[in-house]
Amino acid sequence: MSAIMKLKTLEGHLEGLNGFTEPKVQLEQYETPAHLAATALYTIQTQFESIENSIVLDAGCGPGIWGIGAALLGASFVTAVDVDEHALNVFRENVDDMEITNIDAIQCDFLESSVCQWEGYYDTVLMNPPFGTKNNSGIDMQFLRMGTFLSCDSVYSLHKSSTRKHIEKKVKDWGMKGSVIAQMKYNLSQTYRFHKQHSMDIAVDIWRVYHPH
Repeated sequence: MSAIMKLKTLEGHLEGLNGFTEPKVQLEQYETPAHLAATALYTIQTQFESIENSIVLDAGCGPGIWGIGAALLGASFVTAVDVDEHALNVFRENVDDMEITNIDAIQCDFLESSVCQWEGYYDTVLMNPPFGTKNNSGIDMQFLRMGTFLSCDSVYSLHKSSTRKHIEKKVKDWGMKGSVIAQMKYNLSQTYRFHKQHSMDIAVDIWRVYHPH
C-alpha cells in the first residue's frame, strides 16, 4: 500500500509547524516530535489505508501535527478539536501557512457528552492523549474510549508502553479489537520548569483499536 507523499517529505513539512506558545501543564501539553508523527501517520496509511480519502478526527489536536499530517497524506476531510483556544490559534496559523483548506478546527472538551453527536461519523480518529499524571489519572483511557464511539473504523492512539497490559484488558472489556502497530521513543523535551532533564526518552506504543467486523 502506498502513500501520496514520501516519509521524508512529510516529516519535513511537519518540522516546519509552530508548536505551543503557552503550554499548559494541567492539560499535559507536550509537542509530538515531527519524526514520530510522520512515521506514525505513514505507517497508518501504508499498512491500513486509514488516511487517504478518509474522514479523520484529530482529538486534542494542540498545534495540529496529526491533523495537518493527515491532510497532507490525502485525507478527504479533517476535524480537529481541542479545549484550549491558544493551541487552536497556533493550529489555525499552521493550517493557513500550509494553505490547507480541508480542515475544520473546533474548540470543545473532547470528553464532553455533546461530542457524542458525532458517533460513528469518522473513519479514523487520531490522538496523542494526555498520558494521565497524578491529577489526570485515567484520562488517557477516557480519550481512547471516546475515540471508539466516534470512529466507524479505527482509532490510532499514542500511549506509554508501560500501560500496554492495561490497555489490552480495557480494549477486550469494550468488545473491541486492538494491537500495537509500532513502538517508538518519544523524546520529551524540557517543556515545564519542574522538568530537571533537558529531555528524556519515553517508550510509547502506537495502538490501533477497531471495531470487529
